[in-house]
Amino acid sequence: MKQESYEYFAKRITGVSWGVKAIGIASKCLTYSTAALYLTALADLFFHKEYKKGFLFLVVPLFSFLIVSFFRAHAHQKRPYEIYDIKPLIPKDTREKSFPSRHIFSIYVIGVTVCFYHIFLGIFICVMGVFLAVIRVVAGVHFPRDVIWGAVIGSVCGGLVGVVLALNL
Repeated sequence: MKQESYEYFAKRITGVSWGVKAIGIASKCLTYSTAALYLTALADLFFHKEYKKGFLFLVVPLFSFLIVSFFRAHAHQKRPYEIYDIKPLIPKDTREKSFPSRHIFSIYVIGVTVCFYHIFLGIFICVMGVFLAVIRVVAGVHFPRDVIWGAVIGSVCGGLVGVVLALNL
């Protein structure tokens, strides 16, 4: 997206008295509800003594998150507000850690992982990821490529759970 696009969205959102607040609340609600759903699914697996699946549900997202975090720290990809003269609608001052979006990566790795526990819950989380991706872009904290690749990488990493389960390792 170009600076004009970010300015367009910012103007529309700030033009409503509660617009910026709504963006921030929606972002936090989507993020925290994903974490709560994930932890609930994880606890249920251990409660029902599905230790192998529970271990996979814990280790694959965690290990993937660490790899993505390491990559981001060394990729030095700037955020829209670093390149353009815009103020992000979600308070942010992080520098050069835009690609891929870790929020979107996380929601998709969790969503796809949860699909192997409860398909509809996993799909619901991934749909929440679409909304979070839109919010992160229109808020000026990510480029579309950041959220798209976050979703792709998260989905692939979450899919590793299914591969391991299918191979019965």
